[in-house]
Amino acid sequence: MKPLYIKPFVKIIALLLMLIPSVIFAQQTEIKGIVTDARTNETMSAVTVNFEGTTIGASTDNNGKYTLIADKPVTRIKVSFIGYKTVVKEIVPGKVQTINIAMAADHQVLAEVVVKSAKRAKYTNKNNPAVELIRKVIAHKNQNRIENYDYAEYKQYEKMSFYLSDLTEKFKQKKIFKNYQFLFAEQDSDAMGGKILLPIYMEEKLSDNYFRKAPYTKKQIIQANKQVKYDENFVDNEGLKAYFNRMYMDIEIYDNNIPLLGNELLSPIADGAPAFYKFFITDTIKDVSPQLIELSFTPRNTGDMLFQGRIYITMDGNYAVQRAVLTVNKNINLNFVRQMQTTLAFEKTETGKYRLSQSDLKMDFGLNKNKGGGVYGERVVLINNFEVNKPRPQYVYNGPAQMIAFNASEKGDEFWKANRPDTLKPQEANIYKNIDSLQTIASFKRTMKLITLFVAGYDNLGPFEVGPVNTFYQYNPVEGFRLRLGGRTTTTLSKRYYLETYGAYGFKDDKFKYFLSGTYSINDKSIYSFPQDYVRASIQHDTKIPGLESQFVQEDNFLMSFKRGLNEIYTYNDVFRLDYVHEYLSHFSYKIELKSWNQAPAGALYFHNTLDGAPNVINDLQTTEVMAELRYAPHEKFYQGKLYRIPIPDKYPIFTLRYQEGIKGLFKGQYNYQQVTANITKRFYLSQLGFTDVDAEGGYIFNKLPYPLLDIHHANQSYSLQLDSYNMMNYLEFVSDHYASVNIDHHFNGFFFNKVPLLQKLKLREVVSFKSLWGGVRSENNPANDPSLLQFPVAGDGKPITYTLNNGPYMETSAGIENIFKVLRVDVVRRLTYLDHPDAPKWGVRARVLVQF
Repeated sequence: MKPLYIKPFVKIIALLLMLIPSVIFAQQTEIKGIVTDARTNETMSAVTVNFEGTTIGASTDNNGKYTLIADKPVTRIKVSFIGYKTVVKEIVPGKVQTINIAMAADHQVLAEVVVKSAKRAKYTNKNNPAVELIRKVIAHKNQNRIENYDYAEYKQYEKMSFYLSDLTEKFKQKKIFKNYQFLFAEQDSDAMGGKILLPIYMEEKLSDNYFRKAPYTKKQIIQANKQVKYDENFVDNEGLKAYFNRMYMDIEIYDNNIPLLGNELLSPIADGAPAFYKFFITDTIKDVSPQLIELSFTPRNTGDMLFQGRIYITMDGNYAVQRAVLTVNKNINLNFVRQMQTTLAFEKTETGKYRLSQSDLKMDFGLNKNKGGGVYGERVVLINNFEVNKPRPQYVYNGPAQMIAFNASEKGDEFWKANRPDTLKPQEANIYKNIDSLQTIASFKRTMKLITLFVAGYDNLGPFEVGPVNTFYQYNPVEGFRLRLGGRTTTTLSKRYYLETYGAYGFKDDKFKYFLSGTYSINDKSIYSFPQDYVRASIQHDTKIPGLESQFVQEDNFLMSFKRGLNEIYTYNDVFRLDYVHEYLSHFSYKIELKSWNQAPAGALYFHNTLDGAPNVINDLQTTEVMAELRYAPHEKFYQGKLYRIPIPDKYPIFTLRYQEGIKGLFKGQYNYQQVTANITKRFYLSQLGFTDVDAEGGYIFNKLPYPLLDIHHANQSYSLQLDSYNMMNYLEFVSDHYASVNIDHHFNGFFFNKVPLLQKLKLREVVSFKSLWGGVRSENNPANDPSLLQFPVAGDGKPITYTLNNGPYMETSAGIENIFKVLRVDVVRRLTYLDHPDAPKWGVRARVLVQF
């Protein structure tokens, strides 16, 4: 007979045996490692790694690193990525382990499926399951956007790097690089950019980002910013940053149109995407949670501004994009782009919706798409610490859309090592130091000097720049052969004080001309930096064509030597200006100006009236006016330069309101008058139909004035196409004391030419424009009604030169082709009204040089 204590003992032993697994697996399991491509050994980003049989998972970062932690029983990890064979690895529960994974391509998945039959099936949207699926994705777009939340916030890391790409061994061994071979980097020959690279630029940002639905606000506060710095004498670092950031903008796949290189490409999940894309279900991925459907897409017309690639749709009722790979077809009408690829990865949030976690945009550029050196650039964005519906105090959302912390650029290497969520690749790690070393090479400095002269037109001498070179020589009928030499100070001399000057001499009129301006920056920034806050004084003595609209100190550009028709109407001008300009972070600005202006006729122009029945010659006109201008340009961005800035055209309108008051008796001013002018400009993006630039303006002059002080409408008698002037109007042909104008310039971006087989390869683009001008001269300002007013000028044969618009609007239209040799636009222009005027041209051909992507 067994002892009585055996039975309880057995129960205790059994209970302990049951608890052993729980005790073991209660210990935390942590797995980390790196995922690479088995063939190339390159790290792989956005790879899904999860504990098999659980919902615990993560994606690899840009360096292929991952970390998984579990407090429950786990025995295996599963690693999956579209186009690669899924890898399953056994793990030891309850321990910290490092498991690196090499993934092999699944050629069965990647291989192109070719179906051969006696008759190829015609693609159609009707009864197409792929189209039905994409329509569900489109229907669920709003619930998968960040705008679906009342509030959202996250931290973002950005890294942008650029390289000279596809370099030859001969280039690498050039004498200039003899002692600097360490500058070069190598990558796999199949990768974008070619085997030999030369790093030239890198920038990193760490930012806090906030979103609020109502009132709508998107705010980015850059907490840290680091970039490669070049010698300010040769390269404008701020301008470089602005240009690169414009090229590599965020890819928002849920937007209908995605900006890329100044163009807008239709998103594959845009509302109208099925009309422009072909969709195919190419795979179903069942070994992930949730299950995914691989949806491949391609443009119906390969030359159009469209993507091609794959998107992976979640089959959990969200119909969300879990991953996307977007490229462009080799036939796309996009200049200089050899290859482009962007990879987007999305993660599930605590609300069950998906949000962007990573994006990687790569592009390789070259003058020749098939061979030769180029430029390779990459922008990586990592998003973490994503939180929703957590309102912040009002002050967080106030202010401009982007703000920079006062010490953002002063963070050192230790800060970046501690806070950078991504480890730099070997070719990136030393780029800041290597570029500093490169700039010590004398031959490199000489090369940069020549490039600066060619691109900017100025020869930099340190504190002073000489130029612009395209104004050194000009010819016109009044001055004859004209020589000019000038320049401006740089930020090397001072950031607060600027001087600009030139001197010119005309060999026919035997007169000297000059210009001198001095500017003081009140906010201790470059006067071209946003926001502007400066005061400027200038004096000028020079010739001018009445009504010619051009840059203030570049009216004598070399190309202006070539004009059509009668172009001997000039004035000598003595102008004194005192300006104050103040901009706000909201992009509202105002300008106050005092201007004293004396103009005297020159060339074939003369001023005369009739007094007491006798002809009377007037030598000059003197005016003094005060001007106030208000300008509002919401969300305006610039190509920001050290000594210039150029607004970047965008979808947001720009409003300008100007008031001018002439004061008789002040600085010998001869007239009292008031003038009001209002202007609105806006670019309209029309998706696949391109974009339209619209400019509307109106003005009204009060009081009685001689015609040179009325609005002399901007004419163009050169052979270059001028967007802000009337290209078939003669100089001084029309004047008005009240007017309204509308100018429309539409770019089709090759929408029609891309569909013509013979034209498609030429990458030509269609453009049309229409300009109309309504106006007139009131009876009191019409010299025909008052002999004491200055009379309209006439030509040598007695034919009138100047007219009013009282007989209806002036109109002209044009149709042209742009992107000729990737740099030229040529328009055929037709004048539609006032064809009975002497020397009024009906037809003309105008050209414009424009480099665009």
